[in-house]
Amino acid sequence: MTTQSGHAVASAPEALTMPGLGVAHGFFTRRGGVSKGPYASLNCSLSSADDREAVLENRARAARAVGAAPEHLLGLTQVHGAAVVPVKAAWPAGEGPRADAMVTCRAGLALGIVTADCAPVLFCDRHAGVVGAAHAGWRSAVAGILEATLAAMLDLGAAAARVTAAVGPCIGQASYEVGRDLVDVVLAGAPDDARFLAPGVRPEHWQFDLAGYCASRMQAAGIGRVAVVAADTFADEARFFSHRRRILGGGGPIGHQISVIACPQ
Repeated sequence: MTTQSGHAVASAPEALTMPGLGVAHGFFTRRGGVSKGPYASLNCSLSSADDREAVLENRARAARAVGAAPEHLLGLTQVHGAAVVPVKAAWPAGEGPRADAMVTCRAGLALGIVTADCAPVLFCDRHAGVVGAAHAGWRSAVAGILEATLAAMLDLGAAAARVTAAVGPCIGQASYEVGRDLVDVVLAGAPDDARFLAPGVRPEHWQFDLAGYCASRMQAAGIGRVAVVAADTFADEARFFSHRRRILGGGGPIGHQISVIACPQ
């Protein structure tokens, strides 16, 4: 049996979930799609050089897994900034605005963030029917993308104390060696954030806890419940794409996994 696009039907794509988030969601791994080669198999990045029809099929599988219509799964042109888009209606695949987070209260829409080491963060106030999704690399996290996402949710009727947020699979501290450039920026606004830095193997290098840093900022913003998915995208090649692993391996093509949250009906 095949789909209308000619791709073989496979088992459901693999996704990790966070109990208590309150709505249908998934932090999808790289398993369960139709892409080939370095993009195998659930590559969901429309900006990659992968076959577009394969990526659309992969995204459709992710959408259906959270109970959304494929045409209602939305993505952004992610730029490592702090802009948030309030979503009122779907846009065509691959034509998302330049931003790093979305929020919505429109039932049936699903918000998707693609990553390959950065942290995907999903938010929900089930009582208000408001959800959000953010792309939190270190630059966007320092710039305030997580707090900006919460603020945009509050504008739609959410309450910070009711919001649950989950930091999805990202590069783990043991895998994330950083230099002075990151350290100086992170510590410039909050010297206490040195607690997210461990000594590196090389002189003048450190190991950065991106997930812990994101969680701490959200807790400080007043979010009611913050959880972290324990998964290291760099270390687990079988389940995740990783930008840093690709760079250390000499470069070449790369896919991206997707994390999706659906606004409840």
